[in-house]
Amino acid sequence: MLNSKVNIKTEKDIEKLRIAGKYAAEVLEMIKEHVKPGVSTAYLDQICHHFIIQQLKVIPANIGYHGYSKTTCISKNEVVCHGIPSDQDILKEGDIVNIDIAIIKDGYYGDTSRMYAVGKIKPEYESLILTTYEAMRAGIHQVKPGATLGDIGFAIQSVAHKKNYSIVKEYCGHGIGKGYHEQPNILHYGQKGQGLKLKKGMVFTIEPMVNMGKAAVNELSDGWTVVTRDGSFSAQWEHMIAVTEHGFEVLTPWPNGTDIFPQI
Repeated sequence: MLNSKVNIKTEKDIEKLRIAGKYAAEVLEMIKEHVKPGVSTAYLDQICHHFIIQQLKVIPANIGYHGYSKTTCISKNEVVCHGIPSDQDILKEGDIVNIDIAIIKDGYYGDTSRMYAVGKIKPEYESLILTTYEAMRAGIHQVKPGATLGDIGFAIQSVAHKKNYSIVKEYCGHGIGKGYHEQPNILHYGQKGQGLKLKKGMVFTIEPMVNMGKAAVNELSDGWTVVTRDGSFSAQWEHMIAVTEHGFEVLTPWPNGTDIFPQI
């Protein structure tokens, strides 16, 4: 049974995850000013690496994970997820980009991602970014003891489908704690009342990937980079969430609020 595999966190565990999540969110805040036309994704990765090692003095979790060699995943435009930073991948005006950060602090993982606009972007891409954020937000608001994983997925897909966007189904959120990827898997689609019931002490990520076009994706020959099959733009946001006695807690809040985005 899936339920038997889910690690229920203690208050001490959640405090450790809260700290790890805070550190991960600080990286996303720090890198914001560097996301601009003319810089390479490798340069952004190097800045994040230095900040994690030298300033935060924690461990970059992605390096060495299943052979991955970079600190971040940076996914631009039609790249859905797991984009590998490269010196040849130069940001230009109008791009949209997701930066995904994971760190380890005192043996506990912090994992979060967010979207950035490179210079001025088209209104349709602004809509994609905001709708994906709202989809994540809608999923988060379903989290409470007794709710189901299907409630989360249904809320997410409902927001995306109103804009005729598609939900990527091959990749999902995940439990997190002393392990990077734990049970349960958090699908970003589903039906109300279906799936595992949530309990206080569960901790997991909610990280919907939303495509402007069709849902189909391809993995490139590098074994990591995932792109939309039709070349349409994709967006993703990710927060770590703890199930509390009466609802939820976001463990990766942004240090300086939500910019133009509504509060969770």
